[in-house]
Amino acid sequence: MQDRDPIRHSWYEDGYAFLLGTILVSIGLEFFRIAGIIIGGTAGIAFIVHYVSGYNLGLVYFLINVPFYAISFRAMGWVFTAKTFVAVALLSLETTLMPNVLSIAHIDPLYAAFAGGLTIGMGILALVRHHASLGGVNIVAFYLQNHFGWRAGKIQMGIDCIIVLSSLITLDKWHVALSVIAVISMNLMLALNHRPGRYNGF
Repeated sequence: MQDRDPIRHSWYEDGYAFLLGTILVSIGLEFFRIAGIIIGGTAGIAFIVHYVSGYNLGLVYFLINVPFYAISFRAMGWVFTAKTFVAVALLSLETTLMPNVLSIAHIDPLYAAFAGGLTIGMGILALVRHHASLGGVNIVAFYLQNHFGWRAGKIQMGIDCIIVLSSLITLDKWHVALSVIAVISMNLMLALNHRPGRYNGF
């Protein structure tokens, strides 16, 4: 049963959460980029396009999310959609700038998969608790949770696994396996910490 009296956040609390959430996610994505693995959702699709074409990861991610705003507006309302647009734009910018502000000479791929997944999961959790998402699959997953009580983490995990398996077109089996570990790590964070009725923020 969902909380009847959700916590109301101020604009500066939302702003801080957006910075915190997107910075955490951008760090996790940089782990993945250096290790040569991917994640699910629209970020995973952006990674595949980036690896195949060399196009800027942040820009590709931003453009892929554009069609989902119409779905978000109809399903979740303009406030959620506006906040999601801001979060996606911030993450796209931070992802583009990340190689200039963070230099990692070496990262173990297995560690990158596990720690990067946890970091991204924490970032998404911060955004969701302030009524925002990172677009794409997040919109679908949290809409289904809010309206039908389905676990967002489980929904996203299923879709993410499909996206990660499709990366076989550009990654070897070992890096695909690491990507699956990353997806599981991220979605377990959401499944265990974001449940209907446990915490609602607006």
